[in-house]
Amino acid sequence: MMNMEINPIIRKILYNRGIASEEDIAEFLTDKPKKTYDPFLLPDMEAGVDLILSAAEAGADICVYGDYDADGVTATALMLTVLAHLTDRERLSYYIPSRFEEGYGLNMEAVRAIAERGCDLLITVDCGSVSAAEVDYAKELGLEVLVTDHHNITDVMADCLLINPKRPDSRYPFRELAGCGVAFKVAQALQKTAGLPKSVLTEVLDLAAIGTVGDVMPLIDENRTITKFGLRVLNSGQRRGLAILAEGASLKPGSISAENISFVIVPHINACGRLGDATQAVELLLGEKDEEQLSALAGSLLEKNRLRRSLQDETYSRCLEKIEQDALPPVLLIDAEGAHEGITGIVAGKIKESFYRPTLIVTTAHEGEAFLKGTGRSIEGVDLYGLIKTQETLLEKFGGHAGACGFLLRKENLPAFRAGLLAAMEELCAAEPELLIPKRHVDMSLDESALTPELGRQLSLLAPFGTGNSKPLFELRASTLSELYYMGDHKQHVRFTARSLESGAAVQCVMFGRGHDAPFSAEQARRPAQQIFGSLEVHKWQGNDRLQFMVSEISFAALSL
Repeated sequence: MMNMEINPIIRKILYNRGIASEEDIAEFLTDKPKKTYDPFLLPDMEAGVDLILSAAEAGADICVYGDYDADGVTATALMLTVLAHLTDRERLSYYIPSRFEEGYGLNMEAVRAIAERGCDLLITVDCGSVSAAEVDYAKELGLEVLVTDHHNITDVMADCLLINPKRPDSRYPFRELAGCGVAFKVAQALQKTAGLPKSVLTEVLDLAAIGTVGDVMPLIDENRTITKFGLRVLNSGQRRGLAILAEGASLKPGSISAENISFVIVPHINACGRLGDATQAVELLLGEKDEEQLSALAGSLLEKNRLRRSLQDETYSRCLEKIEQDALPPVLLIDAEGAHEGITGIVAGKIKESFYRPTLIVTTAHEGEAFLKGTGRSIEGVDLYGLIKTQETLLEKFGGHAGACGFLLRKENLPAFRAGLLAAMEELCAAEPELLIPKRHVDMSLDESALTPELGRQLSLLAPFGTGNSKPLFELRASTLSELYYMGDHKQHVRFTARSLESGAAVQCVMFGRGHDAPFSAEQARRPAQQIFGSLEVHKWQGNDRLQFMVSEISFAALSL
């Protein structure tokens, strides 16, 4: 692979992303990465593996306790699949809590129910690190407990075997594994210790990739290795239930990308937990049912996702009506009474993107009419968890991180909560006046003459793209536009040619969903574009490579030429 001459543009992009040595460049660009670490470097891994193997040998009943999001669902299916190579499938069960009735993580009622059905060993995935009281309760009921997790440990650690790369005493070289990534490391340790065939690991790499991308983990280091190999397994179509779902979602077999995982597969998996029972997604991924049953499960996920989109669009429209766009506050707190709480987080994220403001949405909570349940999403530079913590005396409970949060408050506290958030946000804006100006991270400014099919092919080697490894964003300067062609049922997309005023080189451009924007009026299009932002892609067309610049933004500000 490294026999090819690497384009200087590729080298500069990699250098700017901290990848400079020839060894690191080769590892980043290869389709067979080797960056992975000894699973036994994780704290409690050796003891955890011994516990699992002892339980399996003794014929103990083992329950895997997951979460209702894509990371928890894939981690649950992954752990069950691997454990089935060590013990009878009848000895294995799983538990996914309800988003609405139980919420995230271990809870006392679930622990009691698991104990009452005769479970001997409880293994958590993607949760449990700070569930100290719940773990103590489980032990009181006679359960042995193994926690596997990846969340920050911000409270008292559970008193049990706890495998988490973010433990204070962890020596593991990479902290950013997803919950399913940690489950995969447990699988690696089990495979090595029990002498299982390597195929046991290969068959679950697709699940590890889906969970890693779905939980928005940085696609660097070991996550990049997991995702690259996982995409290869995913595209083989060997997991029948997933293949049926992908086909129903119009994904092309053999060409599924990390972006397809993020924007197509993960939303369908998450739709189960958002609108009802996430166990359907676990059953689909386990693939233990016949073809007809798997098709029915996939159909249910497709229908739930359609319903999710419909509810999301309806709630988004309702929320827009509540926003005073002429006097936009620095933080948006929207009371969307009656909104389905399973989709309010997505809507908050969409509004945040539209207005570039931290956005929080509250709706009536299941805890009773006196309470509101809230969720929020934040912009770059605003720690949303820290922001709501300034108002913690008004909250019944809250949690989250810099980018997202969840909370519960009494209805009568909403006005004070709103006022407090505004005051806290105004302080932040006073300290950093450009905080609410959208950030654009451009990799390079290029002339059209630099855009070649070979550059496009080498750019594809930087994939998989996602958090921590975004698709390179380029800026084209001083270009004329010609050959405008509108596409789509409502002429909402536009294709055009951009030609450099400096070199005369041209490239075909496509801009989706923006065909009605003012820049594409006949008068504007005759003016030179000052800046065009987008990414470069190469598509096969009638057997030939076809170069396209995928435009995300365009500016027609006056030029002094």
